[in-house]
Amino acid sequence: MAHAVLPVESRANLGIMLVLASQLVLLVLDVSAKWLSVEGLPTSEIVSVRYGMHLILLLLLFLPVSGSRLFVSNNWKLEVLRGMCLLATTGLNFLAMRYLPLTVTSAIQFTSPLMICAMSGPLLGDKVGWRRWMAIGVGFLGILVIVRPGTEAFQPAALLSLGCAFFLALFSIMTRKLAGVDTAQTQQFYAGATPVILLLPIAFTDWAWPSQPISWLAFFIMGAAGLGGHYLNSVAHRFASPAILAPFSYLSLVYLSLASWLIFQQPPDQWFILGVCIIVSSGLFIWLRERALAKAESAVEVGER
Repeated sequence: MAHAVLPVESRANLGIMLVLASQLVLLVLDVSAKWLSVEGLPTSEIVSVRYGMHLILLLLLFLPVSGSRLFVSNNWKLEVLRGMCLLATTGLNFLAMRYLPLTVTSAIQFTSPLMICAMSGPLLGDKVGWRRWMAIGVGFLGILVIVRPGTEAFQPAALLSLGCAFFLALFSIMTRKLAGVDTAQTQQFYAGATPVILLLPIAFTDWAWPSQPISWLAFFIMGAAGLGGHYLNSVAHRFASPAILAPFSYLSLVYLSLASWLIFQQPPDQWFILGVCIIVSSGLFIWLRERALAKAESAVEVGER
């Protein structure tokens, strides 16, 4: 018997708040992964630990309460496909971190809102108006300012982050499709179990244990941060579409730039600061417009009563 699944609701502001919270939690995941990459642990091991801890914590927290219902999906094929997209996103991102600062890898990933807008029409049936396209296009210009393709600042490893952005877009769309279909707990089970099963053949081929106490901490908290961040993200997609939520993920660039500066001594340059200002402005425009539309709809409903 499956869980009672809460229905999809149109509450954009709540969805946006949950996405912003998830970005703070996922910051811990990215910093931990970058730290372990700098120490020299293999990417396959870092990804395996990230999802192994995710799955163990999920089972400890939810299996005693949910029992076998945790494993019951109303669309298990889509859940597995979503888990594969998340694995591709994480693997490409962690590999890119070996060669690029956190600020650059995250900035390139945020081409995903454009991809989401391009795909959410045919895949979700969402209507993306010209104003939202314009705001997301402005955000993309901010990314180009940061990455500066065609200059010496651009590195081939950036293509790994671009691939990460593509799979992240697919993951976001599938998360929205599963909202109201499976519970957030079940979604997180498949998001952890699918990568663990796929990684088993290579997980221990080049294993190396952390050498510093702080690295052990990073080793174990990756899974908790990944589980918490993606759980919040799954809930957020019950309240708003990816086209609305995606631009607010841009704000994680601010979090990551501070972490890159304070922890890895890779401060943002003036181009990054300019690009972030452009990106944040585009996200705020969409937020203000969604608030105005929500108020207009509420006024119409009140007038019809």
